[in-house]
Amino acid sequence: MKFLFLGDVVGRAGRRAVADRLPGLIDQHKFDFVVINGENASHGRGITETHYEALRAAGADVVTLGDHAFDQREIMTAIERHDTLLRPINFAPGAPGRGSAFVVGRNGHQVLVINLLGRVFMPPMDDPFRAVEAAVAACPLGEQADAIIVDFHAEATSEMQAMGHFLDGRVTLVVGTHTHIPTADERILSGGTALMSDAGMCGDYNSVIGMEPEEPLNRFLTGLPSARFTPAEGEGTLSGIAVETDPATGLAARISAFRVGGMLAPALPSF
Repeated sequence: MKFLFLGDVVGRAGRRAVADRLPGLIDQHKFDFVVINGENASHGRGITETHYEALRAAGADVVTLGDHAFDQREIMTAIERHDTLLRPINFAPGAPGRGSAFVVGRNGHQVLVINLLGRVFMPPMDDPFRAVEAAVAACPLGEQADAIIVDFHAEATSEMQAMGHFLDGRVTLVVGTHTHIPTADERILSGGTALMSDAGMCGDYNSVIGMEPEEPLNRFLTGLPSARFTPAEGEGTLSGIAVETDPATGLAARISAFRVGGMLAPALPSF
């Protein structure tokens, strides 16, 4: 199977890029499954139910979140209605929603998607390593699952890479989100798991991680806030990673960085 993972959707620019480009890219590249991180889809912080539904309509099979999962208060009840809207699995017990989903893709592939939150430079959370190990053990690759995709929403690339090695040979893809900057380290580990430290963002890169530069710059220069951060609204880039699996194992056979539109140099899979 072939699937696409897209990094954090940031504001209107990110949503517009997904809506305008993703349906055609799915047809062009014959993607069987699409996961999108919607962490910053609504005004740059969290996601509303309407914006979740728009990402789904554009072609997302699953939408993942992160540390801003509940910044839009309405989602705390809406998330209970949607099995394909995930918050990190290692949130404290009792948090609304779910952290993993077992979903049938376009061509009948059975895919387990797991959303995790890192702990380095992040708010206190339960151990992501133990949480993901339990989820993978309950639905092993090559038995129940044809592919397992792990979105590790984390700040530190060291923690992201450690998670890749921890899960190597047991999942198809470990991909980082949160920093909004696409890394150039996509590769297949020795056990067959694809790893990319950060997928980047879907948004306007003529910005400071998706925000208009004026207020971030002001805070760096003065140390004081003077206004809210405002998402930049220029042409957005879709950023992420494309993976083709080995049908015999569900592990990664081929990978490619994925960038379309906006300011960044394009990158498209050849498979």
